[in-house]
Amino acid sequence: MKAQLSLLSIALVASLNSVPAHAKDALQFKDVFNFKAAKTTQLSEDGKVLSFSATPYRGNATGQVYTLNNNKLLAEVERGTKPQINKVANWVAFTQVPTLLAKETTKKKSTLKNNLVLVSTATGEQQTFDNVKDYQLSDDGKWLAYRLDQKADKDDDSKDIDDAKNTDKTSEIKPDKKDKVFDLIVVNLTDATTHTINSVFSYAINASGSELIVSQSYPDGSDNQVALISLNNTFETSVLIDEPGVVANKIAWHPTKNIAVFTLGNYVNDDMRRRDHQLKLWQNEQLTDITSPEKNWTIGKTAKLSWSEDGERLYFENHPKLAAKVKDKKYTDQASLFDYDTIRAQKGLNVWHNNDAEIKPREEQQWNETNKNKHYQAVYHLNGKRVAQLSDVDMPYVTLNTNSRNALLGSSNLPYLERIMYGGFFADYYAVDVNTGEKKAIIKDYPFRPSLSPSGEFAAYFNNSQVQLKDLGNNKVSTLTKAIKAVFADDKHDYPSAQPGYGFAGWLEDSSQVLVYSKYDVWAFDVNTLKATQLTQGKESNTQYRIIKLDKEQVGFAKNDTLLVSATDLQNKQTEIAKLNLTDNSITKVLTGNKRFDVIKKAKNADKYLFTEQTYHQFPDIHQTNFSFKKAQRVTHLNPQVDNFAWGQKPELINYKGFDGEDLQGVLIKPAGYKKGDKVPVVVYFYRYMSQRMFDFPKMELNHRPNFPMFTSNGYAVFLPDIRFEIGHPGKSSTQTMINATQKLIDLGIADPDKIGLQGHSWAGYQSAFMITQTDMFKAVVSGAPVSNMTSAYSGIRLKSGLARQFQYETGQSRIGKNLFEAPELYIENSPVFFADKVNTPILIMFGDKDDAVPWHEGVQYYLALRRAGKDATFLQYEGEPHHLKKFPNQVDFSIRMMQYFDHYLKGKPAAKWMTEGESFIEE
Repeated sequence: MKAQLSLLSIALVASLNSVPAHAKDALQFKDVFNFKAAKTTQLSEDGKVLSFSATPYRGNATGQVYTLNNNKLLAEVERGTKPQINKVANWVAFTQVPTLLAKETTKKKSTLKNNLVLVSTATGEQQTFDNVKDYQLSDDGKWLAYRLDQKADKDDDSKDIDDAKNTDKTSEIKPDKKDKVFDLIVVNLTDATTHTINSVFSYAINASGSELIVSQSYPDGSDNQVALISLNNTFETSVLIDEPGVVANKIAWHPTKNIAVFTLGNYVNDDMRRRDHQLKLWQNEQLTDITSPEKNWTIGKTAKLSWSEDGERLYFENHPKLAAKVKDKKYTDQASLFDYDTIRAQKGLNVWHNNDAEIKPREEQQWNETNKNKHYQAVYHLNGKRVAQLSDVDMPYVTLNTNSRNALLGSSNLPYLERIMYGGFFADYYAVDVNTGEKKAIIKDYPFRPSLSPSGEFAAYFNNSQVQLKDLGNNKVSTLTKAIKAVFADDKHDYPSAQPGYGFAGWLEDSSQVLVYSKYDVWAFDVNTLKATQLTQGKESNTQYRIIKLDKEQVGFAKNDTLLVSATDLQNKQTEIAKLNLTDNSITKVLTGNKRFDVIKKAKNADKYLFTEQTYHQFPDIHQTNFSFKKAQRVTHLNPQVDNFAWGQKPELINYKGFDGEDLQGVLIKPAGYKKGDKVPVVVYFYRYMSQRMFDFPKMELNHRPNFPMFTSNGYAVFLPDIRFEIGHPGKSSTQTMINATQKLIDLGIADPDKIGLQGHSWAGYQSAFMITQTDMFKAVVSGAPVSNMTSAYSGIRLKSGLARQFQYETGQSRIGKNLFEAPELYIENSPVFFADKVNTPILIMFGDKDDAVPWHEGVQYYLALRRAGKDATFLQYEGEPHHLKKFPNQVDFSIRMMQYFDHYLKGKPAAKWMTEGESFIEE
């Protein structure tokens, strides 16, 4: 870190130990470290076992296993992460990671190894296996296979690198650099006996737990093979493929039958991109090839394999064979040193041409992440032994749902790559027949995703402010919502782009009805009669109903289904859970109260549901119930320490007017110990809509935003207002809305008008940076990653995506609505850098100098302008950080500095030394 470390350390220690004398239980920064979150929550298919990793914000995680018959904590696994429950739920497997201390102090990270811990769900007993690279548990829980993350011993009977030294170097077939092999340990979990298979690259156990396929690879490639191994006491081995250099990259067993597929390549071709892979099918003790419909297509190393749940379809990826690689010219002799072609071949150059569909950073990003190893989707129908190509070079994308038997949604954005840079995202959409690969056009040049019926016969989409239904058999388009007195267009949309609808809930599984969302309700439209049925009655009670989809692969709803729905009161913001009976359209609320309820999981094969309930003061612990929801039981108690702190008052909604007189709301959280009539310092945090957080438990972390309880337990009120914008004038409209919102707190006698601070990041960072050019209402502002000059940012680049930033201004978040040449005055009007001389508010600007969304020199521009104008501005440049701080020391540092900044300007506390003197650049 290039700074005075001694001064920073003093500031950190002082902040960590500073607790107001009047509040013994005020939250301190070190207290935030201890708050846990349930990560990678798993529910067994039979609904009897719950597991997750209880992960503190700072510290070592603990794997937890609960038995849901009695809600008891069965086992805790030290440093247990990424739990997996096998199919019959007799084991929970945890990846045990090294200690946090080891991670922070070990210089060579590759020396740190993970362990595997198995927990018996019958007894809670634990078994630990050291140095585990990866593993698989059999569905029946009788077998464990794992690769041992260590090099083989020199005296190992298995073939190792020393053997390769004795071979002819010219005959070696070397594996790809990143392809690592390890010994595979197979454990019989019934008697703890083990069997070792050497030099394994890939492996997979079948559904019945009776067989294992392995791909073995050796340093010289001579003895490479793919083998089938019986999982019994004999470990009988049958060699499926035995040839020098052979390797199976992906192996996938059928979900129920003794059938497997694998992609087979050979290291003889050392060009990974051009190496042909065969798709092999192992069935009835025989190997056969699955070939692509086009002869000049092949399968690459990164191709994915996946079976449908019923095992009737195998989805795989392929691509056209690539042209031969152009041989690089290199310096080889004296003459080559002076050869123009060879010299120029060593250049470093990107040519940006006006006819390029994409600008070079986007082209490079897409090449590295998508196009370099681009594959297309195909499907093999097991019973008919036929292949259908589902996507191709002209229509490259398919939204894959492996359970869909008839049709998938396909799309192509290729015609619109150039327009994306300034106009947003568009695509042509198609219905793709799963059986034949036939494509039917749904709609072209469209900015939203249509909804395709399970049969593939109909599609619904929002266009011309209405929901449209297209019959793909005759291409007839019918408007469904025109005569209905309900709001189907998103009335919160304040962008200079096409107004979207509220979306689709899905379809009945027989495709007879499409379920559509209006602002409040769920509607069903018959595809034949076009008759509309209102399934919920939310408008009358200002309640927004939305169907809860716990199975993301569900294709459609049955006509007599009873569905879970969320019911959000748009006035008081509480979200309850109800049941919607599709037979009679009755609604029954099952989880109610002044809280937010969320159903998070359902057991695959049992009547077991998990849900959370939360408020600002109540952590969202996990509860269990059945579909009746009559006997809900709390399972976890992750953060009981909440009760030990003066957390703040119960949140309340504040009503005020937007810039145009619209009714808006904000969430106000008064400080702990607040008494009526007190005027207190307020920190305003915002982005766009915030009032929906009324019942949210705050995120217990330190980052680019204030930790709300850190402020409300230390004498501050926190205010989260909704903000609205006028197209063309986002700066002034958001400023007026913010003035109205904040003035309401002053009028209510809650906010001390001389002690109001403002904090925002990214888009809200821009707003806060602009607002202080228009008003002196705020006494201190902390602005993270703000755009300060729209004229320069307009033609900047979002480094993460490689996209030009122009679309953000013309059609997106920045809401100018015109290009720079059409309306330069709007770009200037909305740029705080041009009005830096009007600023009278102290501002702390924060940026990471590797920001991949906003050019970090936007912060430099504003800082330099404010500095030139003689204003109170401080700039924090966090080294190597992207748009949001990722490094823990920087997260803590910024959170402490933010608190110190507000403490000084809003509470009158002495300024920290860095605020008055800065910190000198020192590099040892």
